[in-house]
Amino acid sequence: MDAIADYLPLIRQGFVTTVQVTILGAVLALVVAFALGLARLSTHRWLRWPAACIVEFLRGTSLVVQLFWLFFALPFFGLQLTALFAGVLALGLNEGAYASEVVRGSIASRPRGQTEAAIALNMTPAMRMRRILLPQSIPAMLPPMGNVMVDLLKNSSLVSLVTVADLTFNAGLIRSSTGETALIYGIILVLYFLLSLVISAIVALLERRFSPTRERRPLLTALTGRMQGVS
Repeated sequence: MDAIADYLPLIRQGFVTTVQVTILGAVLALVVAFALGLARLSTHRWLRWPAACIVEFLRGTSLVVQLFWLFFALPFFGLQLTALFAGVLALGLNEGAYASEVVRGSIASRPRGQTEAAIALNMTPAMRMRRILLPQSIPAMLPPMGNVMVDLLKNSSLVSLVTVADLTFNAGLIRSSTGETALIYGIILVLYFLLSLVISAIVALLERRFSPTRERRPLLTALTGRMQGVS
């Protein structure tokens, strides 16, 4: 343990970078998710079909290859991205494609009678979406969206492959210097687990906030119940 103590600043730096990549990737993933999810629900084919092609392409190709393409291949076309930007972009696009299906499925599952009632009230499509469909779909989106965010956190370790000094990258440096393989990767495992618990707690709080019944379960009960549902 004494050998690791000298490297705590490096672990802290990697932890901050991992949190940074996760937050930026999550923001981009949410933007992509709602843009593609709503586009796939459009009545216009010129909007619906390209969105479907983008989703299927991003989901059907490897995240690692997408990351390598953005970082290593784009310079051949005159566009050089920083390692951090390429990592965030790959994570946001890939996880956003998965999350877009959560958005599309949650909105599409609303009872058709609600849409018909909104049409009877002379609401425009945008107004129906903003006032009726989207608010009622958010509670249904939250649990699967939480899974996507936890997945994004775990996949953030892939940015170490393009030299981003996150937790995984710095752990490799420390292991090479100290030989404390089990200890350093044990610490990294615990840190990733703690970060995933934070994400689960945030999602559990949002579920309580947007619950249609406003059921005020204790946070620990909501969190453990959600974890059981995921398992």
